[in-house]
Amino acid sequence: MPPKPPRRAGSARTQRPSPDGGGSAPPAAPRVEVGEADFVVLCDALKVSESVREKAWKTYESLSAADGALACNTKKKETWGVCIFIVAIDLDEVTFTFTELLKSIKMSVCTFFQFLKEVDVNMDTVSTKVDSTVSRLKKKYDVLFALYHKFERTCGLIYLEQPSSEISAELSSVLVLKNYWITFLLAKGKVLQVEDDLVISFQLLLCVLDYFIKLSPPAMLKEPYKSSVPAVTVNGSARTPRRGQSRSSRTAKQLDTDTKIIEILCKEHDCNLDEVKNVYFTSFIPFLNSAGIVASNGLPEVEVILKQYDELYLKNKDIDARLFLNHDETLQPAVIAGSQLERTPLKNNADEEVNIILPQTPVRAAMNNIQQLIMILNSATDKPSDTLIKYFNNCTVNPKDSILKRVESFEHIFKKKFAEAVGQGWAEIGSQRYKLGVRLYYRVMESMLKSEEERLSVQNFSKLLNDNIFHTSLLACAVEVVMATYGRNASQSDSTSAETDLSFPWILNVFDLKAFDFYKVIESFIRAEPTLTREMIKHLEHCEHRIMESLAWQSGSPLFDLIKQSKEREGQADQPEPTSTPNTPFQHNHTAADLYLSPVKSPKKKASGPPLSATSPPDGPPPVTPQTPQKPQKSTSLSLFYKKVYLLAYRRLHTLFLHLLSDHPDLEPLIWTLFQHTLQNEYELMRDRHLDQIMMCSMYGICKVKNVDLRFKMIVSAYKELCNTNQETFKRVLIREEQYDSIIVFYNLVFMQKLKTNILQYASSRPPTLSPIPHIPRSPYQFSNSPRRVPAGNNIYISPLKSPYKFSDGFQSPTKMTPRSRILVSIGESFGTSEKFQKINQMLCNSEGQLKRSADVGAAAPKPLKRLRFDIEGTDEADGSKHLPQESKFQQKLAEMTSTRTRMQKQKLNDGNDTSATEDK
Repeated sequence: MPPKPPRRAGSARTQRPSPDGGGSAPPAAPRVEVGEADFVVLCDALKVSESVREKAWKTYESLSAADGALACNTKKKETWGVCIFIVAIDLDEVTFTFTELLKSIKMSVCTFFQFLKEVDVNMDTVSTKVDSTVSRLKKKYDVLFALYHKFERTCGLIYLEQPSSEISAELSSVLVLKNYWITFLLAKGKVLQVEDDLVISFQLLLCVLDYFIKLSPPAMLKEPYKSSVPAVTVNGSARTPRRGQSRSSRTAKQLDTDTKIIEILCKEHDCNLDEVKNVYFTSFIPFLNSAGIVASNGLPEVEVILKQYDELYLKNKDIDARLFLNHDETLQPAVIAGSQLERTPLKNNADEEVNIILPQTPVRAAMNNIQQLIMILNSATDKPSDTLIKYFNNCTVNPKDSILKRVESFEHIFKKKFAEAVGQGWAEIGSQRYKLGVRLYYRVMESMLKSEEERLSVQNFSKLLNDNIFHTSLLACAVEVVMATYGRNASQSDSTSAETDLSFPWILNVFDLKAFDFYKVIESFIRAEPTLTREMIKHLEHCEHRIMESLAWQSGSPLFDLIKQSKEREGQADQPEPTSTPNTPFQHNHTAADLYLSPVKSPKKKASGPPLSATSPPDGPPPVTPQTPQKPQKSTSLSLFYKKVYLLAYRRLHTLFLHLLSDHPDLEPLIWTLFQHTLQNEYELMRDRHLDQIMMCSMYGICKVKNVDLRFKMIVSAYKELCNTNQETFKRVLIREEQYDSIIVFYNLVFMQKLKTNILQYASSRPPTLSPIPHIPRSPYQFSNSPRRVPAGNNIYISPLKSPYKFSDGFQSPTKMTPRSRILVSIGESFGTSEKFQKINQMLCNSEGQLKRSADVGAAAPKPLKRLRFDIEGTDEADGSKHLPQESKFQQKLAEMTSTRTRMQKQKLNDGNDTSATEDK
């Protein structure tokens, strides 16, 4: 319903001068107040403009008409605040900071974000511009929250709570914390252009810690910091530097002569020392000089820092992070109920001790992932190995020089782009990350070539190794793994992955690479690098999904050329690629070589030569071409791409269908048939659009002709609750060139116009033939997350070893992980006391006794299954391995569990390599 006209109440008042203090304006007519008296008071407190007041009140009335609960007294003020926030951003007339708004309506950051989501009952309430602002605020809050709690705990390990009486009362722990934190906030705001980068921000925080520890009186410090502080303080006051000696040279000299503090900090937090030193010299020292911070009583003056930060905060109009020092309720996170914490593998009994293992902090998890990657690449080099050189020399055209030039050229490009995104002072950090990517690039390339040699029994890979797009994609993928490892999301939630300015697809722009070309290397990359963490595998799979759902369908993508050539090959204008029996299990044995070398030439032209395959060695003599026209080969990359798109599309559709139409199971095959028909025959509708837009329109269209009451409002409300979705998907859809509107407008003006005849057939007595439902396989990239129960054991489970790790002295030591039961044993780690052995042995003996008793009472013998089973004589029937007689029963079974788990993981990796029906390439 249309919004009501603005309610006007109250007496006329003289208009306030504009908050920007501009020139004198001509006398204005008396202002008529908009809204209730409390709304006026709120607007006055936030100094909002007249246009914001009027539109905010109209928005409030519109929301109240749609949801009466928002007009009740308990939510009225909060709703006003949300409306003012939305309108002020849309009109670019923000006269208040985000913290001022939260204080005015007495809401916390997390509560505000959740309430904003609830208020958006209609998809036109919150614009994509507001969504973008909220996303930026959420990412910044997540980083600040994670860093402050890490900072607070770290300071507790550094400083004494009650220092000796010789320390001045002015140097209290509260003052130290305040100096530390505000200096860091100022440095972060002035030095970093990407404020949501958790790792770089934490490295900067370590620089601040190092600087302040060296200025602190030793009597305030705990060990090992107390004995490591250089003699630069006298009676609690810093020595005055010699006249003419700059702070930069003095601090640099100090760090050069004594790096004990920074070494201790980096070791404690698993940070790379060279990276932190780089941040110190290239960014932190220039910041100190530019900020004019003067040390007093061993610490910089708080007033100077406060004044500069206040200016920065008012300029950005976002979160006042100083409030973390007071544990202000505005910045406190939402409380997670204890019942929501996972208890696996079984629910704990009431009389059992409950050991709840909380998730790692974002900072610790990020540092562990980085250290794990660095340890993997320590054995690699940033130059081709001897094995790679042999492969290069075996090529008809040696690719070595072009590979080295390409790597060097992209280093300059990456370093420049990284500095533009993060800040000019961070160029060397970008160079360090690129070099890690290069190491991974050569490592994966060697693994790929070894696999191809085993598969094809050839050693001449000239065609593949001289393919520029293949190398660019492989290098980009390696660097993306490094960037994603460093760019871990600071949010505690795993359900969403907040993106930063350096997140995928940023890497595609850096390497000037098409998304479709990048997609070809992802699966082979994962299979070629078995040491990738679960997080990185999930990240690369997410990148693949992003490409299939939208990035590959952008204008200029080679995908459309392949489809066009496929149409010419088939001689059918309406069938770009066969459905390839989507109801059969998804299996293939294609590698990156097949995808990059599959034919792409037009059928009217001469074929470019056979792809790398078992029957056609690379760079072998091409087969004799007959004089008569020959049917060209079809594109392997296009065929495999469509198969994967169909699987992804049906997964999305099935999930949304269960949310909305579980009472109408007969509609799912109809919706899928329309959806699949559109992707196959009306693929131009996907150009510069999103897979989910076609999905939602297909669902709405079928429900419309089947007289099922399902409105777009209901569809988008359910869609917002799905994982990895973006509101821009249904709020901003391409209508025609450079014109965007909502999903409803797209359906009426574009989708329905194109598919009206086809949609109406579903209401007739002769509906279209239904498309087969695709078989949904387990992801080829992941192991099962759920622990597997040992059949002969009593509450004994095998769970894949999970990150994170605690790295100590260069060795991996698994920390707390699932299963979260009363007894946790990690293979490869000390088991602790003998009581744990006795208890586990007792559990195993009890389980065997139960099996024997069940056999004695005439119970049926258990049905043989292909699973882990223990044999009393010491032989595992799964692999027939023998055990030494002196081994305890527990040790034997533990060894068997390890062996079986290893085989299970290998089997899952090999499942994707099972050969399906041979496909023409």
